[in-house]
Amino acid sequence: MNGAESLVRTLAHAGVKICFMNPGTSEIHFVGALDRATEMRAVPCLFEGVAVGAADGYARMTGKPAATLLHLGPGLANGLANLHNARRAHVPIVNIVGDHASYHRQYDAPLTSDIEAIAKPFSAWVRTSVSAELVGRDCADAIAAASNAPGRISTLILPADAAWSEGGKIANVPPVPSTPMPAEATIDHIASLLRHGQRTAILLGDRAAQGPALIAAGRIAAATGAKLLAPFSFSRIERGAGRPLVERIGYVVQQAVEQLFEFSQLILVGAPAPVAFFAHPARPSIVTPEGCTIHTLSRSGEDDSLDALAAVLSVTHVEFQSQQEERPSLLRGALTLPGIAASVGAMLPPDAIVIDESITSGRGIMAATRGAAPHDYLVNTGGSIGIGIPLAVGAAVACPGRPVLCLSGDGSAMYTLQALWTAVRENLAITTVIFANRTYEILKGELASLGAHPGRRALDTLDIGRPDLDFVALAKGMGMRGMRVVTLEEFSGALQSGFQSGEPNLIEVQL
Repeated sequence: MNGAESLVRTLAHAGVKICFMNPGTSEIHFVGALDRATEMRAVPCLFEGVAVGAADGYARMTGKPAATLLHLGPGLANGLANLHNARRAHVPIVNIVGDHASYHRQYDAPLTSDIEAIAKPFSAWVRTSVSAELVGRDCADAIAAASNAPGRISTLILPADAAWSEGGKIANVPPVPSTPMPAEATIDHIASLLRHGQRTAILLGDRAAQGPALIAAGRIAAATGAKLLAPFSFSRIERGAGRPLVERIGYVVQQAVEQLFEFSQLILVGAPAPVAFFAHPARPSIVTPEGCTIHTLSRSGEDDSLDALAAVLSVTHVEFQSQQEERPSLLRGALTLPGIAASVGAMLPPDAIVIDESITSGRGIMAATRGAAPHDYLVNTGGSIGIGIPLAVGAAVACPGRPVLCLSGDGSAMYTLQALWTAVRENLAITTVIFANRTYEILKGELASLGAHPGRRALDTLDIGRPDLDFVALAKGMGMRGMRVVTLEEFSGALQSGFQSGEPNLIEVQL
């Protein structure tokens, strides 16, 4: 068994059976091993940013790592924008990055680079395998490091001679430390704060907006009058009828300030204190009101402790206030953003997964879907655009049979449009909605907020028309059915058709 096969088999033996890949010559021995290690599913991607974004989506939906296979330093560099997003989402990923044979690096061939230096700012664990005999062990260590709470990025660099040489061995993953709990005194202190009757918000991060933790949070909120919030950049929220209502903090600074103004204390559960995305000469960086005290129940990487807090408060059997099923009415006529949001809220199927990277055009969709059937909602966690369509690919691979709705601006979509090809190749049930306003609208808003009066030259830099992008033709070119809509009736019909098809499809919304 060579080193590459021991790597593939160690991954699969540990349950990492999905690899989103864009290989090159230095990784070809990994590719060759797939014929022998058939338990690994290889998902081809046409760009490394797609592979990394898909691994992020897979991890958000399963809590388990997928692998990526990337080509040398430049291939890793191509994936760094979405690796940044994945790091901010606190998800587990195991990157496998090929390198030149150890004896070949001295010749400074064209693709030679310092891969460890490229990986370190975005990875919690980095190692270069030095021999075939150690590849399996190194892989097992990478999986263990990625699996540490709350989820981390591991990058294993595989020189070609370590891959092709014989002597590889399958290794077992070492024990992963249990998730640490906050001190009992911390839990007791937070309980005492909630008993005081001050107006309180509980900010849910990491995994606190999912599963039993969300239910416990709902009970605590119902019993104490606290309000449940999520950061603007969250990894995943379970939403819809029958689940506790969690309100997202707004992106716009003034909106966030107004949301938080009423609270005299804020309790953090695996989330950072909320701040503005960017500095502004006339706006605050900190969006909590002056005098609001901030307390931490748990930090990222610790157990959320909401069950323990509910027990201390004696509210483990309190009925939480669940969101009632309430869908907006379908509107008719010309396309409007409120009408589009209403259509999504009215037609979202049960158990759907919503991927939202439509920061301006889709701003009203979360509110419109809160009373829909139970669903999951995923957004961009790191602010680096181009995550939406790859994230949908990973979520669909993770959850076959569940409908996926991907909402993307046209500018964001063009960063990683190659993900549409992977969706078709894997026959994934993803309905992709592209909001085609032909501009970076969010940046126009930022420019206007400065009180500037931009001229034609400034506005031209934010214009992505002339020529207009034809997303229906682009989708068709990658084998996907596409439709352009110009009325709300057409949009609703296209959504329904897309969900019912169970196949990848695209809707271009002309705004």
